[in-house]
Amino acid sequence: MTRAKSFLAEVIFTILLCHFSQTVIAEVTAPSEVDALGAIKSRLIDPKGNLNNWNSGDPCTSNWTGVLCYNTTSSDGYLHIQELQLLRMNLSGNLAPELGRLSKLKILDFMWNKITGSIPKEIGSITTLKLLLLNGNQLNGSLPDELGNLPNLDRIQIDQNHISGQLPKSFANLNKTKHFHMNNNSISGQIPPELSRLPSLVHFLLDNNNLSGHIPAEFSKLPKLLILQLDNNNFSGTQIPDSFGSMSTLLKLSLRNCSLQGPIPDLSRVPRLGYLDLSSNQLTGTIPSNKLSDNITTIDLSNNLLSGPIPSNFSGLPNLQRLSLDHNQLNGSVPSTIWRNMIFSANKSLILDFQNNNLTNISNTLNPPANVSIWLYGNPVCSNASLLNISQFCNPETNNQTAGSSSNVTPSCQPCPTDEDYEYNPLSPLSCFCSLPLHVGYRLKSPGFSDFNPYVQDFEEYLSSGLELLLYQLYIDTFSWEEGPRLGMNLKLFPSNGSRFNSSEVLRIRGMFTGWLIGDSDLYGPYELINFTLGSYASVIPSRPKSGLGAGAVVGIVLGAVAVAITLSVIITMVIMKRFSTYSVATRKRSVSRIPIKIEGVKSFTFQEMSQATDNFSNAAQVGQGGYGKVYKGILADGTVVAIKRAQEGSLQGSKEFFTEIELLSRLHHRNLVSLLGYCDEEDEQMLVYEFMPNLTLRDHLSSKSKNGPLSFSLRLRIALGSSRGILYLHTEADPPIFHRDIKASNILLDAKFIAKVADFGLSRLAPLPEGEGTVPGYVSTVVKGTPGYLDPEYFLTHKLTDKSDVYSLGVVFLELLTGMQPISHGKNIVREIMVAYQSGMVFSVIDNRMGSYPSECIEKFVALALRCCQDETERRPAMSEVVRELESIWRMTPESDSVPSESMVTDSVKKSTPTSTSMETNTYISTTDVSGSDLLSGAMPTITPR
Repeated sequence: MTRAKSFLAEVIFTILLCHFSQTVIAEVTAPSEVDALGAIKSRLIDPKGNLNNWNSGDPCTSNWTGVLCYNTTSSDGYLHIQELQLLRMNLSGNLAPELGRLSKLKILDFMWNKITGSIPKEIGSITTLKLLLLNGNQLNGSLPDELGNLPNLDRIQIDQNHISGQLPKSFANLNKTKHFHMNNNSISGQIPPELSRLPSLVHFLLDNNNLSGHIPAEFSKLPKLLILQLDNNNFSGTQIPDSFGSMSTLLKLSLRNCSLQGPIPDLSRVPRLGYLDLSSNQLTGTIPSNKLSDNITTIDLSNNLLSGPIPSNFSGLPNLQRLSLDHNQLNGSVPSTIWRNMIFSANKSLILDFQNNNLTNISNTLNPPANVSIWLYGNPVCSNASLLNISQFCNPETNNQTAGSSSNVTPSCQPCPTDEDYEYNPLSPLSCFCSLPLHVGYRLKSPGFSDFNPYVQDFEEYLSSGLELLLYQLYIDTFSWEEGPRLGMNLKLFPSNGSRFNSSEVLRIRGMFTGWLIGDSDLYGPYELINFTLGSYASVIPSRPKSGLGAGAVVGIVLGAVAVAITLSVIITMVIMKRFSTYSVATRKRSVSRIPIKIEGVKSFTFQEMSQATDNFSNAAQVGQGGYGKVYKGILADGTVVAIKRAQEGSLQGSKEFFTEIELLSRLHHRNLVSLLGYCDEEDEQMLVYEFMPNLTLRDHLSSKSKNGPLSFSLRLRIALGSSRGILYLHTEADPPIFHRDIKASNILLDAKFIAKVADFGLSRLAPLPEGEGTVPGYVSTVVKGTPGYLDPEYFLTHKLTDKSDVYSLGVVFLELLTGMQPISHGKNIVREIMVAYQSGMVFSVIDNRMGSYPSECIEKFVALALRCCQDETERRPAMSEVVRELESIWRMTPESDSVPSESMVTDSVKKSTPTSTSMETNTYISTTDVSGSDLLSGAMPTITPR
């Protein structure tokens, strides 16, 4: 054994010595690429000296500005350049042909400079290139045919230049290219029909060019095309191909001002179409009468020669934001039912622009909701405006595109430090918390909507998730519509816990933007990075060359490497021998850990049963999705309808939440907690099976997703009371007590009778156990987890989870019930907004008017309770027993109070269950017998009786 160890040590020593020697000698950039960078710099004009450090040291080891290299040497023994990132550096001059010698380059980024001249054909020889980003310069000349030889190209962005000539037919060879962004140039001629062979094409943006000829009908064969945007070209005398009516993947068709003629094709068979702009052409005939996709947000057919009546198919489009039919020759009646079946939230609106047509009468009385704007100026019907009571609709209107902004000024806070650019994060769970943000200029190049306001919250969730940040770290400072229409915005990204990002996080976030690693969105379309301002973070990006190594230093490093190699060889030998002796034991442990679990009293389902219940987990069966995975509606073999939560593949967090939720729910029984029916743990799958909640989540109803109409005040109060009782049970009745840790509106489910049930115990923690002397700590020390907007500020700051943390989260839910607002929306925190309104005596101005009439005194007490729950300091919040007591007191003040028994309900609510009972047997509840969903929606309350 001793000889074996000695031999092994010698082998390891030799390998390490060779490795260290090679590392010291070979970790330099390939000489051909160093020479290429020198040639590239010589062709550029750099007035701000951004590339001054390109004159000394090695490009890869001395951190040349904008030069990013592979981490390891290649087989030729050299380092190679992976990215050339020169975004917005005020560079001018020309692009050097030597760019083609960067043979392993993946990203070539010269965006937003002032570079002139043509695109070198030599770029077409960089077979590894994935992103060619040259937009926002002053490039001219034609597109080289050689660019069609890039087998790995994912994105070509040359928009906003002066490129001329025709689109090369060789581009049909770009089999991996998804994004063609070539808008705002002078590209001319016919679009090559050969491009219809592109198997990966997703976005084809060539608006604002000089294209002519016809639009290839063959584009209908593109298997993945989502956006076709060709506005402001000159396809004079041609028609929109009828074949476009069969484009099964298309989301957006924009052909504005293209000199198109003929009829509008029937697009009712385009199942996902969300945005249609055919305005400012010479289209004739009538508007097709078949209904478009329910996804449609924008229909612009203005400034054409369309005739006939406005068809009825525009009614019942749930997501419609704008219908522009102005400046045509339409006749007949003004429709009065287009907004039928639409649910309007505070941020949602609808514009119907019928100006300058030949509309002569009204199909019915025009009485649109407040969120609907109708423009009739220039129609004969306006000559009788007073008689028809439509004067308010007959005034001329202009562009309604809006800008938005948010203020992060917190008047009650002291100023942040001024030595660096510190600011308050207005969305932080901590009040008056100063931190150092990153500033990002960001633009949606082809959004699928005309009004951003209803989508702000969803966009914040999409982008923060894409950047792997928490929701409150992203703040939209301003947004505005720009020519295109495109949506530009200024973003602020704040650190999560500390006052500033560390250097690796800054580099990671920048890489997410510059590498286009944020997932595409059907609704928001492609984005572009306008700027990434480091500000006070500039020091974390090395920009000065490191000192070169002399011969003596190299010798010293080699000798040091030898010493290190000897030491490591001994250590590694010992580790290898130890690992070998324990390998079989570890292997046995790993095999045991995957044995399916068995829990007494909880049914174990097979994977086959789950698959059959959900039609093989079809998309039609999916009813939700969260961080854990997807949720499906299933029907078991016995006909029981269930909700199946399926952990996403390979999710370690999902595995932990899986066991936590089974462990807790298997012994929790209360009518205001969702019931666990079983689980599946086989074939590398983990699923939880619950009772199905047909009325979805409370958040769904507050965000107007429900088709049952808005919730009445009494029903909202009942939901608050039921949720509170469920949480009170967790805190006082469960054995041992439980802190939920993730109470939010989307975790409060509503059954068929609208009974509230608290769900999702994946983040829950057991309350602390007694210590040595019998005392019980008031908190659990834990890593902060939860949902931004609902997080207890003191828990966020101290990592001490208490029962009052749940009280804070529940208080936020109460504020949602009262106002319909999101916890965090467009730079506004619901707690702060309601607190300001309450203190200024304007609280009724923020109450959700969709719930109809309500007792004002009840509202005042409910708001006061909610704000007490949301106090920053733990000790100022009420206990859950007090919350339940006050809600019951408020209930007694409602018109339905006759149904409340005279005895104290809160006494029953906090009694401990008997030892033989596993449920809250003595707790009161609202009986659902003989109560229908429609009764509840109308405000009728059931009788409250002791259980």
